[in-house]
Amino acid sequence: MASSGSREGADLEGSRTWWGNQAAEAGAVEAEEEEERFDHFDRLPDSVLLLVFNRIGDVKVLGRCCVVCRRFQALVPVVDDVVVRVDCVISDDTTPSSAAGAAAAGSRGLDKGRGVLSHLARLVLDGLVKPLQALGQMLISASGAARRSSSSSASSSSSSEVSHHSPTEVLKNFKEIHRLRIELPAGELGVDDGVLLKWKADFGSTLDSCVILGASSVLSPDSSNPNPSIQDACGGDDSGSTPESFYTNGSLKLRVVWTISSLIAASARHYLLQPIIADHETLESLDLTDADGQGVLAMNRGQLLELQVKPVSPSGNSQRTLLPALSMRLWYAPHLELPEGVVLKGATLVAIRPSEDRLREAPGGGSGSSDGCWVSNAFEEPYKTAAKMLLKRRTYCLEMNSF
Repeated sequence: MASSGSREGADLEGSRTWWGNQAAEAGAVEAEEEEERFDHFDRLPDSVLLLVFNRIGDVKVLGRCCVVCRRFQALVPVVDDVVVRVDCVISDDTTPSSAAGAAAAGSRGLDKGRGVLSHLARLVLDGLVKPLQALGQMLISASGAARRSSSSSASSSSSSEVSHHSPTEVLKNFKEIHRLRIELPAGELGVDDGVLLKWKADFGSTLDSCVILGASSVLSPDSSNPNPSIQDACGGDDSGSTPESFYTNGSLKLRVVWTISSLIAASARHYLLQPIIADHETLESLDLTDADGQGVLAMNRGQLLELQVKPVSPSGNSQRTLLPALSMRLWYAPHLELPEGVVLKGATLVAIRPSEDRLREAPGGGSGSSDGCWVSNAFEEPYKTAAKMLLKRRTYCLEMNSF
């Protein structure tokens, strides 16, 4: 009898243990399933997600992130590092034609001057009016792009899925941008194949400085015979002096065209950035560059604040900023060989500052330590080294009136 009771007690205890183990296993499985259902990404704090979004930067990718979830949609507008890559420049059909007509009329009027400056002005205006008009249409007005997109959708099913927006429109939902970079699809200045032309301009409410580096041809280390069509017409030795032919065979005129064209392109970019700067008071730096690496317009925090306080003065009826009287210094080398073996033919460096700033600087006429800093630092290697080498050569000073 006692033995039977013992067995029943043992069976009851074993049953309880079995059910306990089963419950524990079921709880563990349920906890594991709950863990799998839980999104570990939600455990990341907002500050970490913003670091990720700032590393992304590209406004298109950030736009796709907005549709992932409500949390992403709330965080993306407060990203402080944004890059806008413009795919294409679209302008109305009427704008380029009217601009071309105005340029033709201006050219006829300039023909009466029969001077070198008239010829230079005609070359610059004819080459710049269309790309600058298109740039203005792209940066300011999205309505023309929308019309073009809708009209092209009738003839192409692929284009019906594409809509074009100006950077101003794309950026309107970002409220905390500190660093902004806008990249155009190409530079405004058309140059021949093999010709080097780079510029960097700093602006506040107007031009603070501009550095231009050009060469009639660039030879790589394995190149022996350059294309004669793009060689500089200047020959002679490379003793540091400029050959007389530089002034008589059109080489100087070509470099004046490079300088004026770069200044016009920079002032047009600056003028068209006004609505973006006005909409984003938190900006600390802004760069407007192009995929070709031709030109860079840069503005720091102090320059951005200056523009917000002091409005831009337009140059006549054109959509560009009025440039002040300028003081320019030019360095030239018929043949410049860089340490990496790259050779620049007809290498030219131009450093430009407002005349008022130049008058406040200590006289001396040399390149100076300040020039060696802001001029050579305008470019990346190997062109930074080229600028440093050119700064050691003879300096030519020029002046230009406000335009």
